Order: sequence, then structure tokens, then C-alpha cells
Amino acid sequence: MSDESRPGLFRRFVEAVVRRDPVKYNNLRQDLISARLGMTVEGYVGRSVQFALLAGMFFGLLVYFISGFVHLPAGSIQIVNILHLPMPLLEKGSSSWYLIRIFAFMAAAAIAGAASYALALRYPALERGNRETKINLSLHNTVSYIYAMRRGGAEIIDIFRSLSENAGIYGESAIEFRQVVRDADYFGMDVVSAIRHLSETTPSKKLKEFLEDLLSVIESGGNLSAFLSTRVRIYQEEARFEQKQFISTLEFVGEAYVTAFVAGPLFLVIVMVVMGLLGGSAITQLSVVAYALLPIGSLIMILFIDLISVKEEGAERYTKMKVLEAFGEVRVVDVDGEETLFKQLAHYDRIRGIRAFIRAPLRGFVVDARRTFLITVPAALLYLLAIFLNLPPSLPFEAAVSAVDDHVVIAALLVMICYAVFFEVWRREIKGMEGAVPEFLARMAGINQVGLTLAQAIEILVRTNLGVLSYEIKRISKDIAWGANVQDALVRFEHRVRTPVVSRSVTLITTATRMSGNISEILTIASKDAQMSQVLRQERNAAMLLYLAVIYIAFFVFIFVVVVISAQFLPLLEDVGAQASQIGGTFGDIGSGSLLSIKRLLYHICLIQAFFSGLVAGKMGEGSVRAGVKHAAIMLFIGLAAFNLLV
Repeated sequence: MSDESRPGLFRRFVEAVVRRDPVKYNNLRQDLISARLGMTVEGYVGRSVQFALLAGMFFGLLVYFISGFVHLPAGSIQIVNILHLPMPLLEKGSSSWYLIRIFAFMAAAAIAGAASYALALRYPALERGNRETKINLSLHNTVSYIYAMRRGGAEIIDIFRSLSENAGIYGESAIEFRQVVRDADYFGMDVVSAIRHLSETTPSKKLKEFLEDLLSVIESGGNLSAFLSTRVRIYQEEARFEQKQFISTLEFVGEAYVTAFVAGPLFLVIVMVVMGLLGGSAITQLSVVAYALLPIGSLIMILFIDLISVKEEGAERYTKMKVLEAFGEVRVVDVDGEETLFKQLAHYDRIRGIRAFIRAPLRGFVVDARRTFLITVPAALLYLLAIFLNLPPSLPFEAAVSAVDDHVVIAALLVMICYAVFFEVWRREIKGMEGAVPEFLARMAGINQVGLTLAQAIEILVRTNLGVLSYEIKRISKDIAWGANVQDALVRFEHRVRTPVVSRSVTLITTATRMSGNISEILTIASKDAQMSQVLRQERNAAMLLYLAVIYIAFFVFIFVVVVISAQFLPLLEDVGAQASQIGGTFGDIGSGSLLSIKRLLYHICLIQAFFSGLVAGKMGEGSVRAGVKHAAIMLFIGLAAFNLLV
């Protein structure tokens, strides 16, 4: 609802609210501008008031109706009436009962409304902080792009315009520069004024400092390329420092996980088994550990790691299509003999996917490992269905669970192993390509410096060995040989690979070829930027390899202790219980049924620990839960084999 369509009384009320606390709502105005929410303070406050009223009414009515089912019996209030005050009758249907429900409605509505209004006013600040984080993370690559284009001879406003057009590649910081282009193109500002306006409204202090220094260089007529080169080096060092801080935090998280969710549950398991065998309720307590504590705690740990991780946003490219209608009014004359050719072309388009699948049937699974679920999930479900149908109908529940759980693990391993294998093949291909990109760009820069074009440079690089990237270079060369220009061939290469490093490099090259003739220096800068990204990734992988090993060792210790308890300790207690039942004693009430239940729960605890430890290992060591599927599959297989061979 816009400001103009609201009733005049409500609009005046909102304006009065804003005027009553100018400092608070001026901060809200700054947050709205920095968050790019596109609303005035009055409009946002009006919507917040409406949201608060609706939320208060909803929760008030909810509490009112729920309180109708609450019964407070006499004597339920344990406060001693020392002053002998008359207490209201709380019987259902009495006037006091209705008054209490009305009071509960009003209290819930007031609390929910106030909380909703406060949260609504807080949201722009949260969005501003979120944008600040994204801008800071992508600023290093953005400044490298600006520096490369400037070294190529492009004007600063043209650089900002091309950067804003490639916001899907360079992230939130590139989106910020759209404001400079908008102010210059539509509001009549010069470049200096537009940059100053952005420095006043951006949520990122880091970008604000960069823009203020950039303005100083522009206004003083300084060397802009030298300034940008210095800033690129500074941001590279800051990126390495921030990664070291993140790795230190991740090391602490790894130690906390091993202590809280590996050693802690192991201690609880030992204590609960001993106490349960002495007459406690070990089965219930172990069930809570197995089916609630371990999964919930591990999920919280994964979410926490994801929250503090420096995530590299996925690259997006938007293709513009221009339809020319210059000859729209001209009648098209059919030419005899072409109908057959068009039919053949349409037929080829229909069977192209089938031919590609026949030529390389597994390639589709490598490109997108999730496609394996289309085959493995139905196969696993059919396998489990066959197991369930062959169970004896009179089998007790405990025995049925013990008979089925191994097959559930086997079905899960079928799904996980297939996914992990294809995902790992694709990840290794991408890692090999990204590792060869800096050398590819550096060689292209060297060849271009001697006067050859990019197409000729690519033709020469076809005969070099760049590992996994050599196959893609041959495809780029083939596209050029079939009539595509260099830009289109590189964009197709980017679409096939779909990684941020390749996307940034391709975007920089294709934009530079349209805006500048000095390509060799741009290629050199792109090579250094890709090399920096590669170094950061290698440093993180090397640092986290130790904690990946720690998680594996902790899991092996966990499963060793649990297997010893199941294979040695529990059978011994069963024999002691059988003897004690004849003469009476402490262990006389130990039954084989409870021991089997405890043994089954210990098995399930190991399986759940294996699954979530694998996911945490992938998230910590390789930055992705999907990469943790292979670790989870390995640990599940070890747990399955250990209990079936040793217990």
C-alpha cells in the first residue's frame, strides 16, 4: 500500500511517529538507503505498523483460543496466601476465567505487536550488514577488474558501466556501482559527484574508504593505475589475513566438535550403559542421545560453520538477445527444397541429447551428480521394499528393526556412493581447470605481446599441455574455426565449466576486447587474480587437512570403544546376569532383551555419528556438505563392517 492510498489520518499518525524520534528514524533512513530497499521512512514505518497490528491480532487470538483449553485445577497455584486475600474462582465458564482469557489476549497482542514492530524496524539494519559482508568479500575481485580495465585504457565511467552489467559475476560490490551509472546517466551528475554520492550511501566501510581515496586521486589528477595497483595488493594481503583468522576460528570449531559431539557422547554412552545395567533407564537415555542429541547438535555445528564461512558466491551470466525487425514487413518467399533441410535440422535438435547420452552415458551424471538420485533413490526404495515384504509377519518390533537396519544402511550407501563418486570426478575436473587457468592466461598474455591476436594465441595453445584444460582449449579453438568469434567461444567455455574463477576471467577478457586494444596487460592482471584465488584455496585446504584427520581419528576411537562395549562388556554382563538371577544380586535383573536393545542402540549411535561426522568433515575440510558425502559414506561403511564382523 503506497503513501498516497493510505487514509489521511493514518498517514499523519505515521508522520507524527517519525517526527517524535528524529535520531532513531534518521538512522532507519540511512539503513533503508544502504540496504537498497527502495522505500521512504514513512512508507516503511507505515508497513511496519500494519505488520505489527496483524501479528498482534493473530497471536492474541491464538492465545485466547488456546487458553480456552487450559484447565487450572484447585490448588494448582502453589503461592502461599499469607495475607488471606480473596482468590478468584478459576473454574471454566466463570467470569474470572473469561477475564483472564481477555487479559491473556491483550497481553499476547501487545507483546507480539511490539516485538513485530521492533523486528520490522531492525530488518533494514540486518540487511545492511548482510550487504556489507557481501561487498567486502567481493571487493578484491572488483578492484582487480577496475585496475585491469584501467590499464587497458578504458575510462572510469565505462569501467563502472561494464562492471554493473556483470554484477552476476562480481557480486554485491558490482551492484553498488550501478548507483554511480544511474546517477551519471539519469540524474545529470558528473562522475566525481556520483562516486561521492555512493561513498555516502554504501553500507561497506571498506568500499567507502576506497571510493574516498579514489576521489582524491581523480580530483588531484594523480596516477589512477598506480593507485589501483596498490589497492589490489592491499586487498590481497587483507584477504590472506582474513582467511588466517577464519582458519583459526575453524580450528577452534573443530576442537569443539570433537570434544562436544564425539568425546562427549562417548562418555555419555559409557556412563548410561553402566547405570542402565545397574537398574537405570539406559534405553530411553541412549535413544535420546542417538536420535536427538547427535543429529541436532551436528546440524547446529554445520549451520554454524556455514554461517562463519567465507562463501564465494556462484557466478551468474545473463544473455541479452536483440531481435532486429528491420525486414519485418518483407514477405518471405519459400524456396523449394529447403523444407527437407529444415526437417533434418529439427530432427537433429530432437535427438542431439540422445546421441550425446549414447556417446558418453555417464557424462551427464558427472556434470550434475544429483541426477544419480533419479536412479539410485528408486533402486534403494525397491530394495528396501523387497526386504520389508520378506519379513515374517509375526516378527517382534525389536527383531524387525535389528533385521532391517543393516539393509537401510546398504540402501543409503548405494545412494551416497554413486553421488560421491560422480561429484568427486566433477570436482577434480574443476579443480584441475581452475589450477591451469592462471598459466593459460599468462601464456595468452605472452603470445599477445608479440603481436598475435587472441584467436591465434588460442590456436597455438591447443598444442600445449595444460592438463584437464587442454580439452576445453581444443573446444574453444574448434568453435572459432567453425565461425564463432573469440568472445562467444569463451562464453560457451564459461557456460560449460560454471565456476567463479573462470567466469571472472572470461568476463574480463570479453569486456576488454570490446573496450580496449591493450589486451596483454589485462590478461596478465587476470592471471595474477586467478593465481591469488588458487593460493588462498590451497592454503585453506592445507590448513584444514589436519582437522580432517582429527575427525577421522576421533571417529575411529569412538567406534573402537563402542565395539568393545558391544562385543566384550555386554556379553560378559549377560553371563553375570544369568548367574546372578539364580542366586539373586545386583545384576539379577539384567535380561537378554534389554542387552539386545542396548546393543542395537549402540549400533545406531555409531551409524548416526558416522553420517554426521562425515558431513562435518566435508564442511570443515573442503567447505561443502556435498564434499562430505564421500566421508560420510566411508565412515558408514566402516561402522557397518565393524559391527557385522566384530560384534
